[in-house]
Amino acid sequence: MHTAEPPARRTAHDDRHPGETGRIDPDEAQALEASGHPHTEHMHSVPKLAVPHTGAKSKLSALLGPAFVAAVAYVDPGNVAANITSGARYGFLLVWVLVMANAMSVLIQYQSAKLGIVTGQSLPALLGNRMNPGGRLLFFAQAEVIAIATDLAEVIGGSIALNLLFGLPLFVGGCIIGAISTVLLRFQGGHTQRTFEKLIIALLLVITFGFIAGLFVAPPDPAQVLGGLVPHFTTTDSVLMASSMLGATVMPHAIYLHSTLVNDHFDGSTVRPGIKRELFAAKIDVIWALLLAGTVNLALLLLAASALHGMPDTDTIEGAQHAVVHVLGPVIGTIFSIGLLASSLSSTSVGTYAGQEIMHGLLHVDAPMWACRIITLVPALVILWFSSNPTFALVIGQVVLSIGIPFAIIPLMRYTHDRTLMGEWADGIVKHVVFILVAVLIIALNVVLVALTFMGRS
Repeated sequence: MHTAEPPARRTAHDDRHPGETGRIDPDEAQALEASGHPHTEHMHSVPKLAVPHTGAKSKLSALLGPAFVAAVAYVDPGNVAANITSGARYGFLLVWVLVMANAMSVLIQYQSAKLGIVTGQSLPALLGNRMNPGGRLLFFAQAEVIAIATDLAEVIGGSIALNLLFGLPLFVGGCIIGAISTVLLRFQGGHTQRTFEKLIIALLLVITFGFIAGLFVAPPDPAQVLGGLVPHFTTTDSVLMASSMLGATVMPHAIYLHSTLVNDHFDGSTVRPGIKRELFAAKIDVIWALLLAGTVNLALLLLAASALHGMPDTDTIEGAQHAVVHVLGPVIGTIFSIGLLASSLSSTSVGTYAGQEIMHGLLHVDAPMWACRIITLVPALVILWFSSNPTFALVIGQVVLSIGIPFAIIPLMRYTHDRTLMGEWADGIVKHVVFILVAVLIIALNVVLVALTFMGRS
């Protein structure tokens, strides 16, 4: 582990064309490197008017992928726990929460991608450049707590899946999940980044099949689904559940990571198109990726609401899987467990990836991936060793994630509206106001969540 130079940043006095923030012309990069400029290793060498040597269709397809990696965070085991618990306890009551959260996620993830494309830097790197050492350390501390809470959900979910499929002890399953995810991370970065993306997307497809299959056997009542689209709560506990679902659906580490993914998608030998083209591709990428993730989340809630509502012991993943086996048969139950396993493997890999970027951007430290893996893995293994109800730990972990959302959203909202940083690509007033309303809504729900938790209503 060693301290790295902070990434180069653009200032209001930068003489680059607006929108070329952080993206250096090859001749300029070569001159800076020859002069020994300290930031050249972090600069993003891209021709301003570069055009790939492929047709328009292949150009667009070559730009897709980062959002699908980020979307894995939205279908992790924490979502399984939160959405199944919601459906089993409250039926179709909180369908509207999922729909609203997914719509907000589309906006938020696109903004993160936009920030990375325009500036050539990640959100953590931009934060690290603008904070004093004390502020960077405090911000990193809360972000690391979020990373630990994230990995808690992924590892526990995977260990439960291995227990359901093979009868392995939870602790042993957690160790296996940690080992396999570390192997997956060997493909992350450089010339194998596209391979990493393809592996994650393949796991995402397995997740989709695993969690949607049950709906074909037990389809929900359309009238009840429509009724669940009307925003309302019934008890204070349902408010807490909604906050947990929000924490599971709008993921802080995915916000931090997406701004990195759009740049890591290109290795050093790849010629990038113009910013306008990349932003267009990012919109398509985000919409399709989160449409898929939102469908999976909704399927989980609808399956629990239609097949498990009112059944005892269905507020845990194990209990829900046993109920699925009882109601829908062992084949659907096994497919469900396989989906849960794929969810864990993919999301824990992506979570560690995000943790490494958070550390690099905020602390300017290049930590090896295995070190980042250990930092977030150990707390999950401790809970697996001592806890008698790991699913409850999953739900509480989602509450922690919900509290961490504003720390990612507010800086993102500010930076994408900053013309000194974004140039001509800065958000207009209408979009900025919408973003403010989204942030206020999320923060307000978090305040309610914290108040109810301290009042003992959880």
